[in-house]
Amino acid sequence: MDLAGLRVVKAVADTGSVSRAAEALNCVQSNVTARIKRLEEDLGVDLFLRLSRGMEPTPAGRVLSGYADRVLRLVAQARDAVAEAAGRGGRLAVGSMESTAAVRLPPVLARFHRDHPDVDLTITPGPTETLLADVLAGRLDGAFVGGEVAHPDLIARRIFDEELVLAEPAAGLTTESARRTLIAFGRACAYRGRAEMAMREAGRVPFRVMEFGALDAILGCVGAGMGVTVIPRAVVERNPWRDLLAARPLPDALARMPTQFVRRADAIETASLRAFMEAFSQAAGPAIAANGAMQGATGSPTSRTGLNGSSAAC
Repeated sequence: MDLAGLRVVKAVADTGSVSRAAEALNCVQSNVTARIKRLEEDLGVDLFLRLSRGMEPTPAGRVLSGYADRVLRLVAQARDAVAEAAGRGGRLAVGSMESTAAVRLPPVLARFHRDHPDVDLTITPGPTETLLADVLAGRLDGAFVGGEVAHPDLIARRIFDEELVLAEPAAGLTTESARRTLIAFGRACAYRGRAEMAMREAGRVPFRVMEFGALDAILGCVGAGMGVTVIPRAVVERNPWRDLLAARPLPDALARMPTQFVRRADAIETASLRAFMEAFSQAAGPAIAANGAMQGATGSPTSRTGLNGSSAAC
């Protein structure tokens, strides 16, 4: 059993297919098959069921895949820690909701890049549910997500609260159809859930939903008079949207949305990650204080009640 074998086990378990695992590992299928067979002979158990539709892990295979995931993440963390200790900067992969990336992160990134130019930093935008899955899988070192998070394998630190508003075109809505059209992210987004509740409370029922995957597309369509959306006030008040959109307040129960930074509870907090969070506090703190309450946190693991899907945000 070696790292290459563990990578093969994890790839087959994740993809459910030898061909897809080979593609992910950039090798030929025969190498994947041979590695699996060698491991099964070494351990004396079947790791996968060979089915017509692909490969499915046996109970033993699921156990080994779980260990492979942890070992490979630990190896990656060790490489980054050694690189940091050697003064080579290391790597840092952070996820973020698109609205947070657009409004909150630019001054943070500028400060971090200035103070830590050798760190290879990657920012991955996405909806909260996707970001949570990527953090749990070790693909991200941490992520800014929306809503309450409850998972035994995650540490969640509450960073600030966003004020959500109903955004309409500044020139007003000219048709009843536009008043009853919600322009939003997909259903995994808490902004979408809050928006649907706001539409119902305002009596704009029945309403239809137009889904988009990009923040600028949503705001552009609202500005063009196609409908309304629910978005953080900080987004509406930045250029160029401040002249194109009007922000209508929501009831308090719908308006406040916590933004939290999550990371795996068993992951080592690298110097790069600590420096990034310090840069966030220093660069984003004044802007957040002006637009939303900064929240302190102990950073303890969240409760064992599973992911709170109803609070997912984009």
